[in-house]
Amino acid sequence: VFAVNGFLSVATGFDIGLSTKCVMIPKEMGMCYKTGYSEMRLPNLMGHTSMAEVILKSTTWQHLVQTDCHPQVRMFLCSLFAPICLDTFIHPCRSMCVAVRDSCAPVLLCHGHSWPDSMDCDRFPGDEDTCLASVTKEYKHMHKALPKPACQTCPAVEEFFTHKRVLEVFCDSNFAVKVKLSKRRAVFDDQEYNIECQVEFITQGSLLPYETQSMIQQWLLINEKCTQRMTPTHRPMVYLLVGNIEKGIILVNQVYLWQRKDSQLTLATQKWRYHRCL
Repeated sequence: VFAVNGFLSVATGFDIGLSTKCVMIPKEMGMCYKTGYSEMRLPNLMGHTSMAEVILKSTTWQHLVQTDCHPQVRMFLCSLFAPICLDTFIHPCRSMCVAVRDSCAPVLLCHGHSWPDSMDCDRFPGDEDTCLASVTKEYKHMHKALPKPACQTCPAVEEFFTHKRVLEVFCDSNFAVKVKLSKRRAVFDDQEYNIECQVEFITQGSLLPYETQSMIQQWLLINEKCTQRMTPTHRPMVYLLVGNIEKGIILVNQVYLWQRKDSQLTLATQKWRYHRCL
């Protein structure tokens, strides 16, 4: 859960002069630990004055980073929560804030939170100033655009079906991924999950298995309400997620509960290799 409302208040005109000190970034601050530098300034650009406060407040954003909603979301957040220890503060550029906000705000909204006022992009310097710039066009060109998961209505979990019906669904789909889910006990009362993905097959397109696995994990993190529904207990549950890729967006259309006693899904995946769609 993204608990972002109410605590991300930043003092206007925050003094970043001689009152700051350099401190080591602790392991407990997983979001910014081992990101290329080891020391940060405290107080930080969010106005947090103690390391305990920094750890607590940054932990609520770790989940957003894991969704990979933007390639620079970690850099943007760490520049605020754990600014690198130089002679002066290096702010994120306004363009970086806008790019991250536009990609990640829908994910926050999916979890019931709006983009916080404390990260209003107007408070950051323009690109002509010394600041952390957004991703360049060259970078975007070099890194191929993979389909992205989006916030969507959670499909009902189907428990009763025939292998013939499943094969019909396969014929209309781009992917089917076997997922093992379990709930993990976490600190700060935040929900965390163990997500194991195994690609059963890919029917269309040129997606590589490991890319599909990563993208399904992102889908489960973004659509956390759906993941919560599929993990009612701490006991591992196995599902088959089936869906399509439409205009660069990953959509999960069917969710099947994979029960040991029911061999219909196993039969469908075995027959798929030789199946001819109408």
